[in-house]
Amino acid sequence: MDNKILIWGAGAIGGTVGAYLARAGLSVTFVDIDADHVTQIRDPQRGLRMTGLEDFNVVAPAFLPDELQGRWKRIFLAVKSHHTAQATAQLQPFLAEDGYVLSLQNGLCESTIAQVVGADRTLGAFVNFYADWMAPGEIHFSNRGAAVIGELDGSMTTRLDKLCRDMRHFEPDVIQTDNLNSWLWGKLAYGSLLFAQATGQMGIADCLARQDIRPVLTQLAAEVVQLAEVLRIPLKGFNGFEPSAFLQAASDRERDNTFAAMVAFNRPNSKTHSGIWRDLAVRKRVTEVDGQLGIVAGMAAEQGMACPTVEALITMIHQIETGQRLQADHNLNELLP
Repeated sequence: MDNKILIWGAGAIGGTVGAYLARAGLSVTFVDIDADHVTQIRDPQRGLRMTGLEDFNVVAPAFLPDELQGRWKRIFLAVKSHHTAQATAQLQPFLAEDGYVLSLQNGLCESTIAQVVGADRTLGAFVNFYADWMAPGEIHFSNRGAAVIGELDGSMTTRLDKLCRDMRHFEPDVIQTDNLNSWLWGKLAYGSLLFAQATGQMGIADCLARQDIRPVLTQLAAEVVQLAEVLRIPLKGFNGFEPSAFLQAASDRERDNTFAAMVAFNRPNSKTHSGIWRDLAVRKRVTEVDGQLGIVAGMAAEQGMACPTVEALITMIHQIETGQRLQADHNLNELLP
């Protein structure tokens, strides 16, 4: 049973991690709400096709939620942040009493999971690799990025060590942390820049390189970083993003350096646009803005902090979601102070 993993949500994140673990010989089962995707993954003549850094196929058991039977000690949750509560309630009957749910999501989803299954049965992860769901049974994995796993209480446990060994089949440099929040909040700050990119047509590298909207991008990240500072969460940097460059005391040179480093990290990638951009432009669906930046705005309000740029970006994303606004590169210029 220790070799069994249930991936709940076989999209870009869950599908990529699950494919690599299945290829390595772990007993991986997928659950997804897309019937065509499920059919392709379990088709013995096709399976889940991975393209990008490596091209390979894996055939694995795959089910719709109402088809599933059995129990698992390890369930990896990889749904959109705003679906966390519903998905956790759905998966709970399939979680062994001594098992855990690992959040492979963006945002601060661990607390929501813990409310359903218990904090002692919840683990968290921070991942920054780039992948896209392209079509049923096909995922494009374009680049490796930072990957971190941790217990909610910061303890170093046997199960965390076992998880780390298994996750190395996907990301050889995955690390264990005793302060998961430092990474999750760092990703929230970086994520604000990806939500900004999604309002236009330029790719991530080109958007981050724009000088005309540099004040907007700087203020977005700064509002998240400075809220974390108030909450006494020391942020971790990764893949060119340096949170300290967005503190009030930071110099222009520090900010310029981190933008240059982020551009350099993103420029070579075959995935040029964020998953948020694809949600809006390609898949025509609601984004995770409420489950990520909405949480930031709410927590800032509780602290009596103003986050006007974050709030304005949330409004802009909603306008694009509902068809009131087109994705256009001039959108961010409207947020200039």
